[in-house]
Amino acid sequence: MVAHAHRTVTAAKAADGVAPLSEQSEQAIESVATPALRHVVTDVGYANISIGRDDEPAMIEAVVHPASRGHGHGRELLQAAFAVAREMVAEPAPRVWAHGDLPAAVATAASLGLSRRRELLQLRRPVGGDADDLPALEVADDIVLRTYAGAADDAEILRVNNAAFDWHPEQGGWSVEQISERVHSSWFDPEGLFLAFDAADPTTLLGFHWTKRHDADLGEVYIVGVDPAAQGRGLGRLLTLAGLHHLADRGMAEVELYVEGDNAAALRTYERLGFTRYAIDVAYG
Repeated sequence: MVAHAHRTVTAAKAADGVAPLSEQSEQAIESVATPALRHVVTDVGYANISIGRDDEPAMIEAVVHPASRGHGHGRELLQAAFAVAREMVAEPAPRVWAHGDLPAAVATAASLGLSRRRELLQLRRPVGGDADDLPALEVADDIVLRTYAGAADDAEILRVNNAAFDWHPEQGGWSVEQISERVHSSWFDPEGLFLAFDAADPTTLLGFHWTKRHDADLGEVYIVGVDPAAQGRGLGRLLTLAGLHHLADRGMAEVELYVEGDNAAALRTYERLGFTRYAIDVAYG
């Protein structure tokens, strides 16, 4: 099952230019004994279903091998996945992600009577070469900005993450294991994880920006989290800008980020920093 799923994902990514599964969902292919996760496998496709936190719906991510499309396999796979999802959690109704919201996915969703329930926007900004017109990074006297110093920082990062994203289906409700997993990932760079503290209280984290490098040219604003108690101090802009300068200094040509389509405040911050819309993921339900 694992090898078949990875081959299908790789083929779809090459054919579509869009990853059919999120990073978290692709990693979940290896999780064959997790109670909150189920897999659906067919000869030509793969899907997994994860239970949401609290009253969030179960989420489905699915892919059909490009060589087998156009024969109703996607519809059959999703019907099977929805049946499994309803067995796991009866209410609320499950949803399915369409990464890139490609025409075939739109058509399949329509054939199943599904509607758009959530939009996740991918924004991008050039940062290298002649496009490197980033505003100067200016840190106010009442803020201490530094990079990750080791495991002693994990508890505060976890606290701020869960406070900032208590509303978020995937980003909220993390445990220390999820911090540790990312810190020990091959892509992790401690110099790319920025932490902001109040100068009067340098032990209490106000916010953080976790950057990520995908390859030699593309970086990511992976997570920007600000403690709700510290809102209004310009920390989102400051932390984002610190990460952008870091990625530009590392030779990135472009930086991407993901933001909820209805997060007006975050969208304003990113647009003012030069980000524009690049792609969209849609959750149908």
